[in-house]
Amino acid sequence: MYMENKVKLSRVEKNLTQQQLANQVGVTRQTISLIEKGSYNPSLNLCLEICYAVGKTLDEVFWNEKGEN
Repeated sequence: MYMENKVKLSRVEKNLTQQQLANQVGVTRQTISLIEKGSYNPSLNLCLEICYAVGKTLDEVFWNEKGEN
């Protein structure tokens, strides 16, 4: 089961490319792409790094209410 997220929306709001975000958090652009598509579940540490990079909280980027999927 994969997690839905708001990584792409948050990244675009911050005017970052996938490559720029990837460089900031220490992963490949492909990893960011997979996370945005919901095809890859990042570790908690990576989730936090992404949140720091886009200036949002964990619940703003990764939280889904039960039954929201």
